[in-house]
Amino acid sequence: CLFIPKSLMIKTSQCMWLMQALGFLLSALPVEDILRNLHSLITPYIQQLEKLADETMVHIFASEVDHFPPIKALFELVTSVTLSIFQQGPRDHPDIVDSFMQLQAQALKRKPDLFLSESLDVKAVFHCGILSLKFPEAPTVKSTCLFFTELLPHCSDVPPVARVMQEDGKLLIQAVLEGIGGGASRSLMDQFAEVLFSLNKHCFSLLAVWLKEVLQPPGFPSSRVSAEQKENFSQQILRERVNKRRVKDIVKEFTLLCRGLHGTEYAADY
Repeated sequence: CLFIPKSLMIKTSQCMWLMQALGFLLSALPVEDILRNLHSLITPYIQQLEKLADETMVHIFASEVDHFPPIKALFELVTSVTLSIFQQGPRDHPDIVDSFMQLQAQALKRKPDLFLSESLDVKAVFHCGILSLKFPEAPTVKSTCLFFTELLPHCSDVPPVARVMQEDGKLLIQAVLEGIGGGASRSLMDQFAEVLFSLNKHCFSLLAVWLKEVLQPPGFPSSRVSAEQKENFSQQILRERVNKRRVKDIVKEFTLLCRGLHGTEYAADY
């Protein structure tokens, strides 16, 4: 129902209803069956989308009004089915999680209106992002950080994003600090710094409260840092709302403290 002559096309509302119904049906299946059925279902449409994307001034997330309803329906289908994989346990499918986070990031960058849809569970997508930040695979974490850096600027113009940040944003700063505290590879610190910088730029008042609350418990994000060091880190982050490079340096210094590596030969190569 996506790219057939208009004379034969199913009405947009019917097309979207069918896509949603397919999502519900697929979500009841085991993960491997979901993947097999989803692949056979959407591959022809992906191929047609790729063909369209190569045509002059046509882009899948551009302002072509005629293409938006089917793109929206396909996006919601893929999102719905992938969310069901998260419900069943995404740990065995880091490649799917990686691709899903990239898709969400691109949607936010090119067509944030997709996140205004009542059919899209923005809160569930947000929580999938929180889980994905804790994956051991670096590419998955990088894609997830990109998703959050694209999400946060829309706190001001996409109400569902603003709501989820008001309600659950503290979970994001907690997950980021867990990674910085030693839960993630040191190679990912620039990506975590990008998320912190974006939080500071777009959610400053909330970030100030969240940092104080999250860093208060002894031993978090590491037993190697004192309350004074945590307070210093917090104040340094909150002061830097323009200089992203400086935020990255602050994060790198703090992660070395958290890992007990500050002043060692390992730090000299970092």
